[in-house]
Amino acid sequence: MPEKPVACGVDAIAVSMEYNPGLNSSSHNLLHVWAVGHNDTIHYVWSTIGAPTVLLVYTGSQNSTLHVNWTKLFSPSPYGAIYVEPADSVLYSTAVIFAKVFEYNGVNTSNLLKVPADQFYPTYDLANFTWESLDGKMNETMLTATFQGAASSPHGAFGNGSISFEVTAYEESSRDTQLPHLLHTANCSKVNFVVNGVPPRGNHSHFALEIITVEEGGEHKRMDSIRSIDDEYTPTIFEMAQLVSVPHNHSTMTSFLQWKTTAYRSQHAERADSIHCQYYQLQTNCIVPRSSIAHAYFLEDLESHYGVAAINISFGSEDSKAYEEGRYLSWSALIGFGEPPKDTFSTLVIAILAVGLGTPVVLLVAGSITALVTRRKRYSEYEPIN
Repeated sequence: MPEKPVACGVDAIAVSMEYNPGLNSSSHNLLHVWAVGHNDTIHYVWSTIGAPTVLLVYTGSQNSTLHVNWTKLFSPSPYGAIYVEPADSVLYSTAVIFAKVFEYNGVNTSNLLKVPADQFYPTYDLANFTWESLDGKMNETMLTATFQGAASSPHGAFGNGSISFEVTAYEESSRDTQLPHLLHTANCSKVNFVVNGVPPRGNHSHFALEIITVEEGGEHKRMDSIRSIDDEYTPTIFEMAQLVSVPHNHSTMTSFLQWKTTAYRSQHAERADSIHCQYYQLQTNCIVPRSSIAHAYFLEDLESHYGVAAINISFGSEDSKAYEEGRYLSWSALIGFGEPPKDTFSTLVIAILAVGLGTPVVLLVAGSITALVTRRKRYSEYEPIN
């Protein structure tokens, strides 16, 4: 089927949300969010069945539907358990897997690559977490849902602590009301990674998140860094980081994972609560966790047919005790189809630039006019002796 033009950022006609489609049980978590456009549909499938994963499927039809074969999904060979019909309407698909959370002693350095091996605590494998039901944790009107989970022994007791992935879908283009005020379109969904109340296993505990991406055509996403001048929405944050698809076979279909290089140490974050966020080199030739629903959608021999890569993102600067003080950490990212949203200069910044650059020009023009008038006046008052 020929590809249709993509109108990135156009408001969706309708965005809908459903929980465990076709399953009369809340013992598992699979959330389907779909945004219908004028001639296309974006499907998001979020799940904590195994490693927390989101599938993004773009179709060239307003009437494409998601299907889940629950029996096959829990079988030893789950490929084909999640599919979209009509099959020939599917134009692009990708996956993002949140695989692991690392905790380490950051007293000497916050850089993951420089931390000695003996300064890492046992890794939290998110595929082994116990995840609470989405019942009571999703709002179909607000288009939000919270996947909340906790680890069990031998990694240590979480107590009342948890690790969550808060999901938000959008019906229109706007800017998020919460810091870091990400600019979004209806082609995006936001995920907020939260560590809340988890007892630190050291005096300078730092956390890092491992993210794995699956890309079509054997290609890998490309890591981009966009820098700009200070802006009114997130002052002092000068960098936007994003993983962007590399189009293959002359395709124009792309997707992205985009975030600002900051995290926050308070549930009601203010600018003073910002924490440094650092990302590392993209690693290729990775393995997708066997329990991820990515295996239920993509081909069985996933790593041989798709581009699989991983990136680590760490939170906190060296000697920082930001997490220990409040036992709270949050980091936000956008996952979407098409080109990533691009920040432009805000009205405030434009006004400041106009004043800063305009005042010298006004003074120069005013000075020139004054000089000309003065000069003309002198000539008009001159009277020859004879």
